[in-house]
Amino acid sequence: MKPLIYINGRFLTQKVTGVQRFSLEFVRALDKQIGEAPERFQTRFEIITPKKGVADIRLDNIPIRAVGGSRGHVWEQFELPFYTARGCLLNLCNTAPLFKRDQFMVIHDAAVHSVPQAYSRSFRIWYKCLHTALAGRIHRILTVSEFSKHELIKYYCLRPDKIDVVCEGHDHMQRIHSDRSVIDKFQLKNKRYVLAVSSMNPNKNFKSIAQAIELLDGLDVEIVVAGGTNPKVFRANSDELPGNIKYVGYVTDQELKALYEHAFVFVFPSIYEGFGLPPIEAMACGCPTIVSDTTSMPEICGDASLYCNPHRPEDIARQIKFLLSNPKTRDMLISRGFKRIRAYSWLKCALDICKSIEMVPA
Repeated sequence: MKPLIYINGRFLTQKVTGVQRFSLEFVRALDKQIGEAPERFQTRFEIITPKKGVADIRLDNIPIRAVGGSRGHVWEQFELPFYTARGCLLNLCNTAPLFKRDQFMVIHDAAVHSVPQAYSRSFRIWYKCLHTALAGRIHRILTVSEFSKHELIKYYCLRPDKIDVVCEGHDHMQRIHSDRSVIDKFQLKNKRYVLAVSSMNPNKNFKSIAQAIELLDGLDVEIVVAGGTNPKVFRANSDELPGNIKYVGYVTDQELKALYEHAFVFVFPSIYEGFGLPPIEAMACGCPTIVSDTTSMPEICGDASLYCNPHRPEDIARQIKFLLSNPKTRDMLISRGFKRIRAYSWLKCALDICKSIEMVPA
């Protein structure tokens, strides 16, 4: 019988952000490939989850088993090792149980070291201690870019051959059906608009986006802001948002896809990214992108984006203005974006992770 690999399914109890998206799409791609080509795999898989609060996910070839009586860190640290004692454990979301040696771990970035101001003190201490304790003991660490690999080597004094780089994917965007009602609701049909996805996380640098928007005043373009940042960030002495800004708030995946598809450009001046999935999603929807010239973004986006200094709002505004007056450049970025995303698929992600696992002797 093939060796058993358990997958830490705690992510199925969590809100879907970047690392949970990675985990969901990995198991979906893995499940599909096991069904289509089982001979490619030297191992079998089982997802282990807590009993409560588990999201519904339909898989045909990977069983899901709910165990234990707790949730969260307690379940992961104390119950998960017991229920996975007979096999190796694959952890996909930056955390793993301290008291298990036979395991693999995906660490997406080293943000707790590089941008500590983005996290609470207790969060920083826990992650630093956890990663330091596990880094030298587990079989291998997986990460999502060469940039993140070098960051992890620097902060945890790891050998380069201890870390494997796996990609993320774009193909989940093909599965999502656009909900164009958001375009009609906010009167965006046939309008030129700049799309920004906001966040309360300081890494996403929304302050610079807001300042750059002020520099676009008077141009024939609207600004659409989706996500969780309080719109008061735009307000100075006025109680109203500037007329060229439409704050649409939280949106579904379906609504976000429609916003990507109709946007003139997507702006993503993040300060720190281990991979940076939103620009790849935008490219998959035919939307040109302006991204930071730092961390992993040049590696991930290549020649398919325009770049800006994320700490200089005037540079963000300059690139937006440049694209507004150069339609040929915009068309070129769209074409390059479609080519760029071919390098990123969840199937490749799944196969690369499995390859890393199978390279370790049983």
